[in-house]
Amino acid sequence: MILGIGTDLANIERIAGVLARHGDRFRNRVFTAAEQQKAERRADVAGTYAKRWAAKEACSKALGTGLRMGIAWKDMAVSNLRSGQPQMHLTGWAADRLAAMTPPGHRSVIHLTLTDDHPWAQAIVVIEALPEAGQEEKG
Repeated sequence: MILGIGTDLANIERIAGVLARHGDRFRNRVFTAAEQQKAERRADVAGTYAKRWAAKEACSKALGTGLRMGIAWKDMAVSNLRSGQPQMHLTGWAADRLAAMTPPGHRSVIHLTLTDDHPWAQAIVVIEALPEAGQEEKG
């Protein structure tokens, strides 16, 4: 069953401007050390940050909160599998919110897709609840 859906569209040029104006203050407030390392190694640094910004916004929407109720930017972190597929990892309040919205006998899965076409970066997050092993889906 689908627990939440979120999407966000970020302007890469806007993120580039924020990076130029606020630098490490912005990076350290919003992105984990691993996310920063990944972005700084990429040819399109601003585009990489913009996609991760959009992913965090989309995830907060899928959690049903937006960026309020105690959620912190770094409670949501994006990494990539070796294949390049992005993954969302939750900690802190975001992880607590996900646990609270996941029905008993289920485990949650976060699906994330990222794309960009300059000057836009987009993320879509779908949170799904799957029955635990041995649990049958009723319906």
